[in-house]
Parts: sequence; C-alpha cells; structure tokens
Amino acid sequence: MLRARQPVLAGAGDRSRWTGHDNKDCIPGGGCAEKSRMTRPCPHPLIHFRPRPCGDDAALERALRAADWKPRILDDPGDLANLPPRATPGVALLDLRGVDDAFAEELSTQPGLAAALANPGLEWVAVLRPGQRSVPALAGLVRACCRDFVVHPCDPATLSVVLGHALGMARLAAGDAGGGAAGPRIDGMVGDSGGMRRLACRVARAAGCGAPVFLAGETGTGKELVATAIHRASRRGGMPFVGINCGAIPPSLMQSELFGYERGAFTGANQRKLGRVEMAHGGTLFLDEVADLPMESQASLLRFLEEGRIQQLGGHESIRVDARIVSATHADLWRAVDEGRFRADLYHRLRVIELRIPPLRERGNDIVLLAQHALRRHAGEVTSRPKGFTACALRAMQAYSWPGNVRELINRVREAMVMAEGCYISARDLQLGDADGDQEVVTIDLARREGERAAIERALARNAHRVGQAADELGISRVTLYRLMLRHGLHVARTGTPEASDDRPAMAKGGGRNA
Repeated sequence: MLRARQPVLAGAGDRSRWTGHDNKDCIPGGGCAEKSRMTRPCPHPLIHFRPRPCGDDAALERALRAADWKPRILDDPGDLANLPPRATPGVALLDLRGVDDAFAEELSTQPGLAAALANPGLEWVAVLRPGQRSVPALAGLVRACCRDFVVHPCDPATLSVVLGHALGMARLAAGDAGGGAAGPRIDGMVGDSGGMRRLACRVARAAGCGAPVFLAGETGTGKELVATAIHRASRRGGMPFVGINCGAIPPSLMQSELFGYERGAFTGANQRKLGRVEMAHGGTLFLDEVADLPMESQASLLRFLEEGRIQQLGGHESIRVDARIVSATHADLWRAVDEGRFRADLYHRLRVIELRIPPLRERGNDIVLLAQHALRRHAGEVTSRPKGFTACALRAMQAYSWPGNVRELINRVREAMVMAEGCYISARDLQLGDADGDQEVVTIDLARREGERAAIERALARNAHRVGQAADELGISRVTLYRLMLRHGLHVARTGTPEASDDRPAMAKGGGRNA
C-alpha cells in the first residue's frame, strides 16, 4: 500500500516559515492569528495537470482557491513541455482521479509529463480519489515522482498543509527557506540552528584578536572550515593559511615538517626546506589533531609560542616568525594531559580561546539544509539528479545520531544520488532504514503533529527548556511556541523554568511577549 508523503520537517507546517507568510504568528494548518486575519495573502500560482476530467473538478478548484492557491489547468502533456523555465520554485498538481491503471502506464511514458516531473524547480503533489491507492501503476507513479498526495474530497486545511509543505521543499531545494532575517553565519558552512548561530558569533569575536584558538569537536563537524573562517575574517586574511594534520605524519618527520631543516642537516637534505610554521609567517597555522603531536615537537612548539622564534634542524640561528596558531582535535586534550601524553603548559598556551563545534545530531533542521546542499553541490556527478528527499528520508535523517557528522551525511547523500531509483531519495537509499517495511497508515495531520511535537521537545532539551532560545532556534515567535506547547500538552511538563512561569499569567489573559 502506498504511504502518504507526510510533512515531517520540524516546523514544516508553520506557514510563516515554509509558504512565504511574513507574519510569524501564523497557526500551522489553521490560518493566521487574529491580528492578521484582515490581510489576506496573495494566492500562490499552481500548475494543475488534469489528463482526464473528473466529475467534481469544480469542488477541487474551490478547495484550492480557499486554500490560497491560483490553479492553471492543463489537460495535454504537450502543454507541460511548452512551459517556460521557472524563475522561482513552484508546485504542480498531478490530478489522477480520472485515470485508470491502463492509462496510468501510458501516461507515465508521455515525454511532456516526464520532463515536467523531472523539473527540479517543481514539486509535484498527486490528487487521488478514494480507492486509487491500491492501483499498482498509480501507486508507483506517485511514489516515484510526487512529494506528497491527497485523497479528494478533502478540506481546504489539508490542501493548505500539503501544498504549503511542497512549496517549502521547493524553496529549500532552491536555497530559499522562505523568509526571516539571516543570522550570523560562518563562511563556508551551512546551517542556521541556534548552536551554529552562537558559534558564528564567537568565531567573529575570536577573529578580531590574535590569541591562539582551540577548536573542540567530533570528527566530521567541520573544524578546518571554522579555522579557515577565523583566518579569513581576521586581519591576517590576506596572508597564508597553512594547515598540517599532526596525526597523519610519522613522529620521526614531524619536527622537520613543522620547523624545516638546513642543507646537510641529515643524509638526503640536499637543500634548505621551509617548515609549516615559517610558511605561515604573517598568517595562520592550523594544527589539526594536535593531540597526536609528539613530545619533542610539543617542546619546540611551546618555545615558539613563548618567544615567537623557531630553529630549523641543523641550523644555528633562531628565526623570528609571526603566525597565529589555531589548533583542533576530536580527542579529550585534558585527558591526554592527565595521562602524560600532552604537556600541560602547552595545553594552556593553545587553549586561550576555546570554541566547541556542535555535532550534527544537535543541529536540528540543519540536517535537512545540509542534505539539500549536498544534493545541489554534487548534482554534476550523476546523469539523473534526484529532485529531493521523501518524507521518510527526512524523518530518518533527523532521527539518526550521525556519528560521522557532516562528512557522513554528505557521503550518504552522494551514494544515494547514484543508487536511487525514483525521483526522490528514500530512507532505504540513504541506508537509514526500510521505507516500505512500515505499513502503518498515518494521516497527514497526525504526522505533522508528531513531527511538530518532536521538534519542540528537541529544541527545549537543547536549550535547557529556555522558551525564548528554543523559539529562536525553531524560527518562530515566543507566543507561537507557547501556543504549540499548549496544543501538544507540553506546558505542564516543560515550563518549569522561571522564564516560562513568568510569562504564563500573561498568556492566561491572552497576552504574551514576542521573542
């Protein structure tokens, strides 16, 4: 049986974020708050492909217009092929209510429809009549080519949620999240979660001084990207950025790699060689996996940090070098100090400013943003690029712990782009579960509520139940978050903080403070 492509993005039902509304107090699936009901939003354009008329076409058109959509009806697949290139992402409706099994197989081979279904700027939503989900040809067509589907007749609120989610995903694939002021960002990194915004602020402050910076974070979180961003934003941005992986060089060669050598210093030293420290003069030296630095090199590095001078192997004079040190490791450096593998005095010299890079599992919707970014970035590697991710894939990605972090996510997406059989990447393509193994029937409204509740619980947990910070991370106002917490029964168990209790009397009177 074909499962609905439920909207499962945290906040996907929040139309203020995904469907272009500017008012942050929109109620998911239920229209805007009282203060904005007098201003009706402009209808969104919609391509309505109807290969065969159905008896209740007028009812569907009324429901679409009631849900703030302006349909353009097309009956011939050739008309789809003649559509001009879309300058902005959009949504198209595949109306299959008048299509039987035999005609569905013929329809899927029409060149015009095939080209339109593969258009990366369009997200398709199918319309079925009751009972059509069990038709094999129709089920296969919807599963392979559509973002979601509805069974008509249905109410305008359901259409609003499904079509709004499809438009949000189209905008996300085009790099437009659909509104909101951009927060601070780290050059070269993708993400807008609360943790990444806080890190971006700390990176900007660290770049403004010349003190050594220590980056702590798990493998694959992007420590070198952060180091590069610090260098580019600093006054040394126009000078060299030199990196070295301390764990990838044999201990016997580390001293010469860092500090260089003079001609004749040892057998085979036929000419003078600059070390990485001297190469970074005037710029930044990035020491990745610094916990693996040998003891001999630790002593030489400490001397450089204290005196600003180095001495090459075989040399007799010290050389003055001006280079800023940025170091990083995925290991517990203080534990290495306790075990005698790392010098305590060097530890304190390197860790003047410490920045912690959050793991991917703590970054909420950044997982989806990064997956979409990887899909666009590596599109040239495959002949037939998938248009996006199924709802089950989005749910699986947000539930997975990502021990390899961003590097693992990018590699899984690249593999899935090659192996995916349909227009959308599924959880099975990502090797994150069997999308077809779960045959439980879940309504769109239930899936939206479950995803909404899970997103709120995760945001509250990550922000120590501080409602204001959680609302900022979710991209909604504090008032909207309170309303959603009340709807999901989270106000009793989750608002025990002083911040929350101070605001509850105002809520009881119908007031509240916007974040």
